[in-house]
Amino acid sequence: MSFTLADLEKRIDERSRAGAEQSYTRSLLEKGPAHCAKKMGEEAFETAIAAVQEDKGRLVSEAADLIYHLLVLMKARGVSLAEVEAELDRRTAQSGHAEKAARPKG
Repeated sequence: MSFTLADLEKRIDERSRAGAEQSYTRSLLEKGPAHCAKKMGEEAFETAIAAVQEDKGRLVSEAADLIYHLLVLMKARGVSLAEVEAELDRRTAQSGHAEKAARPKG
């Protein structure tokens, strides 16, 4: 069996309903989106450092942490994985250069 991002999103949703003393996910969500964003930023930094200074295993571990914290942040802001997937699908209709040029500035 393969674990997917959809599986992770479901697990985050389930754990969001547990008590904060039992669920790290719940404790993050109770601190609000700003705290979740800070944690995700820390994980992004650790992932970037692992990518250039550490071995593949460390990068894999940090990438898993980053993806988890991104999905927690999305949960905190009411954004679903399906919404992000739809945006990615929309973007693949054109080249990456054209898509980036068409993004709103600001």
